[in-house]
Amino acid sequence: MKQQIEISSLVSANVKKVWDYYTNPKHITSWNFADPSWHCPSATVNLTKGGVYNARMEAKDGSFGFDFEAIFDEVIENSSIAYTLGDQRKVLIKFLEKDQKTEVMIAFDPENENPVEMQKDGWQSILDNFKKYVESN
Repeated sequence: MKQQIEISSLVSANVKKVWDYYTNPKHITSWNFADPSWHCPSATVNLTKGGVYNARMEAKDGSFGFDFEAIFDEVIENSSIAYTLGDQRKVLIKFLEKDQKTEVMIAFDPENENPVEMQKDGWQSILDNFKKYVESN
């Protein structure tokens, strides 16, 4: 198994706001894309162990789209989320409050289709969008 990829961002907001914006479908659709030519038209979240996360990812021009789906393995409110993707890759997200800011750290198993750097850059770009969205609202 390849080593997990790790990304992080320090968000200028308290952990309760960061958690809400990260887990609430009405917010997820506003930040969950890596590039401005894409969007996330819908998301559903059953934030419990065994619950399903689904985010629809689509190119704005309609040329391509897919469902990003996972099953929650563990949810500790305002602290961490662990889930398993449909292809059995694991993801762990931690929320660490530091002086009224929150560090969001994500570790995930790489897939085998794209280079590791490309995957890291894509996930980091989504996390950067998240940071901008939280800090501007």
